[in-house]
Amino acid sequence: MIKRLSLAVSIAASFAFAAHSDVKSLSSEDFAKFPSVSSVSMSIEGDMLVGVIADPTRDGEQGAAAYWDISGDVDVSKPLVPSNITPSSGRTLFFAASALKQKKSLWFTVQPYTGALQGCGEGKTTGSTKKYLQKAYMGNERIKKIDDLPNGRAEVGASKMMLRCFELVGETAVASLLPLDPSKIIISRATTKNGTSYFEHDLETGREKFLYKASDEERYGISSRDGTVTTATKLEFEDGAWRQYIRLLNPETNTLETEEGLTTQISDRYTMSPVARQEGTNNYFVLTDMFDDKVSVYLYDVVTNTFSAEPVFAHPEFNITDIIRSQRQEDFGEVLGFRYAGPSTTTYWLDPEMKAIQDGLEAAFPGKNVSLNDYTSDRNRVLFTVSAGDFPPAYFLLVDKSKVAVIGSQRPWIDTESLGESKFVYYDARDGMKIPALITLPAGYQEGQKARGAIIHPHGGPWARDFDNFDNSGWTQYFASRGYIVLRPQYRGSDGWGRALWTAGDGEWGQKMQDDKDDAATWLVENGYVDADKIAIHGYSYGGFAAIAASVRPDSPYQCAIAGAGVANLARLGNEWGANRIQRIVQGNTVKGMDPQANTEHVNIPIMLYHGDYDVRVPIFHSRDFYNAIKKDQPESEFIILKQMGHQGNKWLPEHKDQILTEMERFLATTCGM
Repeated sequence: MIKRLSLAVSIAASFAFAAHSDVKSLSSEDFAKFPSVSSVSMSIEGDMLVGVIADPTRDGEQGAAAYWDISGDVDVSKPLVPSNITPSSGRTLFFAASALKQKKSLWFTVQPYTGALQGCGEGKTTGSTKKYLQKAYMGNERIKKIDDLPNGRAEVGASKMMLRCFELVGETAVASLLPLDPSKIIISRATTKNGTSYFEHDLETGREKFLYKASDEERYGISSRDGTVTTATKLEFEDGAWRQYIRLLNPETNTLETEEGLTTQISDRYTMSPVARQEGTNNYFVLTDMFDDKVSVYLYDVVTNTFSAEPVFAHPEFNITDIIRSQRQEDFGEVLGFRYAGPSTTTYWLDPEMKAIQDGLEAAFPGKNVSLNDYTSDRNRVLFTVSAGDFPPAYFLLVDKSKVAVIGSQRPWIDTESLGESKFVYYDARDGMKIPALITLPAGYQEGQKARGAIIHPHGGPWARDFDNFDNSGWTQYFASRGYIVLRPQYRGSDGWGRALWTAGDGEWGQKMQDDKDDAATWLVENGYVDADKIAIHGYSYGGFAAIAASVRPDSPYQCAIAGAGVANLARLGNEWGANRIQRIVQGNTVKGMDPQANTEHVNIPIMLYHGDYDVRVPIFHSRDFYNAIKKDQPESEFIILKQMGHQGNKWLPEHKDQILTEMERFLATTCGM
């Protein structure tokens, strides 16, 4: 257990940001600058950390690879300093890292690209496409070298086209660290055209051996014990319907066998996800909502083809998202705890030692979310993060279960006194459905006050959800520091809040899904948070669709709308969207409802549309065509093109964030009158 909580408390206190009596508005630069430190992870042996830091030579404009040598004694009296730093090179930008073992690390980069794709991945099938390419590199000890990984040439029968697709749009990931093997890991390589291939990678020699390949409609689950395939999930179209078939490794026959008890029809939309085999038994842990609205963990016996009568892990309000199993030799596979997705992701530890560590650190950082990210087999070194909606994530290292070393905060320059409190609430939709929501109040807000204004901020996806985490985009706290309330509705169609809410959004784009956002605005007014004539809506991706839809719906509760990379044309969206073909198959038929592009004559509030010209997930024609159709009727509307900006946040440059925040603030204050 934690022996010296007083030390941990003193570390937390010394790390706290400077407090000021007066609330100060945050600047766009506070969010535009590259994080001071991010994506930190620790090796299995606990002898090194890797992460991405702001390049000290580039004034926060881009990231650099950082390596911390912690193989000896750790001096906890001062923040840990990287032993080595490797800047980004040219247009190749570091955005994430993963510590492995044998002092090796994996590094992820993006770089802008203009050229022909010829059907590889998202983008034009003919002509030239502007987009970002993502690549992975292997780093050696102290990252003295960060080299290209093999690109799949070891795969038997790899064609030139397959190799080209991987070079252009392939994504590399660690499928298993094989913690019981001193030098080998399993690497997966996926493209949207050729499925996913798996390789055994020897960290000592750099050599790879091709193992097996999953098709584009299939997913594999890999054993962390020896790298064998233990689960295979595949979609098949039969008799006019898509079905999901799951094969599990039967320990008695040592073969993958189709489990009829796990077969589901896609239209039923059940979660059915085997996560691991229970050590020494014929049982698998399966995440499912087949028996209840929320996802729970059941045991499934591959010999008797039956589920356990009751869930082994469940939460009455929230979905279980994962189980945590031991990766050390002496108790390999034993369940240490499980995670559930409430307002924030929470770990419930069953293991007494891990629970004591968690409880001790939470006592040291009261009111914050403490996540144990990586830990050694003896638990003597634990990498953990501390964060909250009003506290930028900060990284720490627990040493010998008694001492805490500071690694750093993502945004240490932000004054937390300027950050607003975030709360989890429910409100009633007009048809009585309970809608979860996260509300961020203005900094220094007093109960009973009316805010300067409010922004309804629906998330993207829509099969996604929000968490009560710090928002690095600035879309919540930048405006909270300016006196706005920001409310993020978890509208029907949101994933992660239960099956009923999730499936209620099917075919309701711009309709009942949109009612939920409008009802959030009504709830704010009825509860005295804001005046009815001081509300705007802003969203990105699907959230951008919601903002566009709001501009053409009658009786809008908003003074204006702001849409980032929004879908405007449902007819052209169809089933050709998203990088993951399985998700396109599963989700495509639910994308129906009110088409804003077909209703442009009904536009009734001004809208600002912004879009990156390197966006292939939601091509820029959506915003351009909608703007051209409504600009005569709404001359105060605007269309802003952000050069060389992709769809996801790791494909944004600092100038993109800066421009988005400043343009939004201007539009709200002038055109919206807020």
